[in-house]
Amino acid sequence: MDFANMVEDDKDDSHEYIENAELKGAVKLKVDKHGVPLSPQPSDNPEDPLNWSGLYRTFILLQVSILSALGSYNTAIINPAYNELSAEFGVSIVTASYQTTVTIAVNGLGPFLFIPFAHVYGRRPVYLVTTLIGVLSALGCAYVHNFGQLVGLRVLNGIFPVGTALGVATANDLFCLHERGRALGVYTVLSTTGAHFAPIPGGLIGQYLGWQWIFKFAAITNGFCLLFTFFFLPETLYIREQTAGAVENLRSSSENFFSRYLARMNMGKRFPGRRLRLSDFFWPYIKMIRYPSVVFPAIYYGTQYGLGSTLPAVTVSHIFAQEFGWDTLQIGLAYGTALLIGAFLGETAGGWVVDSIMNRARRKALTGPSAPSEIRLKAIWTGEIIVPIGLLWYGFSIQFGAPWIVPILGMGVACFGVQCITTVMYTYSADCHLTKSAEVAQVFNFVRQEIGMTFAFYAIVLGEALGGYHFLFIFFACVGSILAFIPILVLMWKGEAIRAAERRIFVD
Repeated sequence: MDFANMVEDDKDDSHEYIENAELKGAVKLKVDKHGVPLSPQPSDNPEDPLNWSGLYRTFILLQVSILSALGSYNTAIINPAYNELSAEFGVSIVTASYQTTVTIAVNGLGPFLFIPFAHVYGRRPVYLVTTLIGVLSALGCAYVHNFGQLVGLRVLNGIFPVGTALGVATANDLFCLHERGRALGVYTVLSTTGAHFAPIPGGLIGQYLGWQWIFKFAAITNGFCLLFTFFFLPETLYIREQTAGAVENLRSSSENFFSRYLARMNMGKRFPGRRLRLSDFFWPYIKMIRYPSVVFPAIYYGTQYGLGSTLPAVTVSHIFAQEFGWDTLQIGLAYGTALLIGAFLGETAGGWVVDSIMNRARRKALTGPSAPSEIRLKAIWTGEIIVPIGLLWYGFSIQFGAPWIVPILGMGVACFGVQCITTVMYTYSADCHLTKSAEVAQVFNFVRQEIGMTFAFYAIVLGEALGGYHFLFIFFACVGSILAFIPILVLMWKGEAIRAAERRIFVD
């Protein structure tokens, strides 16, 4: 993940526009430095987010990515302290993990409520309201008196991370098609590594200050992000179908820094023609699951993410306390660091590969047929091969008593592969449905969370029933990298024809 190159490329490539009237008759298009038309076409309005500087757009992307990361961060920060929760409330360690399980499940449901508001009233108000919910619910978890109260507040805490779905729509607001691989790569790696980073402070705080301070620290982190968002995150929703008169009005309102700041911060901003309907809370998602180009990648991604990231998170406390006698601090530092490093390294083999493949295809398209979205799927093989290697590495090393560093490395390898898969799947499905990126992301989020929430209920028990963790992870590797991957092979082979059939069959 190369932020400097991303900013520099944006500055030198996308936004030093050339007017080229020969590409499509008399129509003048804005193109990049290679003469390839930009998609979508930026307007002439300087307040169009596509016209903002590369540095500013990257700054916004980082903010949104961190807001998204808060969701998984809040979910996972307590994971190293299951032993403390077990002792505090008189429940088993497995039962103590259920408060994380319900949070994971609700993470997949919250955006259904908030995304329709974001399409009508803007992205910024939704980010502010949901982050405030995160502050209050995390703080409340620190003052519960029984396990039932904790579970109830964790449900509320699970509602707020709307950024897990809305962040993709915000990235699409900011970047043209050929930039989105890197942009979504940055977004996904920061978004998913919230869960990977969380055990590090969680284990440290739990060991020395107690489990209550874990939740207090989460509330403090949320509060800082809320203040930063209030002052620095602009509104990125932009209606491209505005009239020329509306564009001129926006220009005149942005003549000085203060008025431009207020306009971008959505202070009194309205979106004409947008209204909220009851059907907006369910119908857009029902439409999305009709499309193989959405549901197949969502299932594959959700399965592999669950196996390579969520499974270690909800089982590591039990396994490492049992096998190695580790305490809260050791568990948090070891598995948090392994997943964090694996995810960041995986992104280096994800976003830039996707964009390089797409850019080559776009340049060829100047003299031939346009590049299909399926071209992005060529980058999937790295993750498809590495995830099962990491899973088997982890399971066999646990089963046969290898030193602790060996299963930790296995976790990191699996997470490396998961990140490669994440970037490819998000960018492919978002490209196929450009105007529905938030709905696409929410389908991904829902499938990922609902698959992930199941592992705490049966993984440990299933491993014991099968006769060992090596058999458990052989089973998981086959499910993720064979069964869930078959539909992706179909998309690689016939995806363009399938999408053409979708357009004929389904009328939105």
